[in-house]
Amino acid sequence: MSSAEQTPEETEKHRDSILLVDDEAALLEVFVAALSSTFDCTTANSAREAEFILRKKSFKVVISDHLMPGGNGMSFLVRAREEYPHMQRLLVTGYMKPEMLLRSVNEAALFRYLLKPVSLSELLKVTMDAVKLHDQSLK
Repeated sequence: MSSAEQTPEETEKHRDSILLVDDEAALLEVFVAALSSTFDCTTANSAREAEFILRKKSFKVVISDHLMPGGNGMSFLVRAREEYPHMQRLLVTGYMKPEMLLRSVNEAALFRYLLKPVSLSELLKVTMDAVKLHDQSLK
């Protein structure tokens, strides 16, 4: 069956799944709008909700905000690395202190971090690169 003959549901199954985590609903909407034509996007409003979702579905990439009520994104990504080592991790933050940068490398093994305000074209490119690395790591 060619891609032109596939139903929207079948096409959806073939898109790479990514998880977006941010407590700001408006920012999640912008990120989903920028990424949903390329990826199957799932959103979470907190690290806790994201951890619940990760138990139910697998993702190639998780993109998390850093500062959120009820737990920060960096700690969430460190835990995600331990449980889902092949899933690529991206951190979105308004600032990157030197000690946070060191932790991002040593503990979370981030694929990348993006400083706010995030360019949507950069977000798309970095996410595509992260998916490629995920796929290569499984070969």
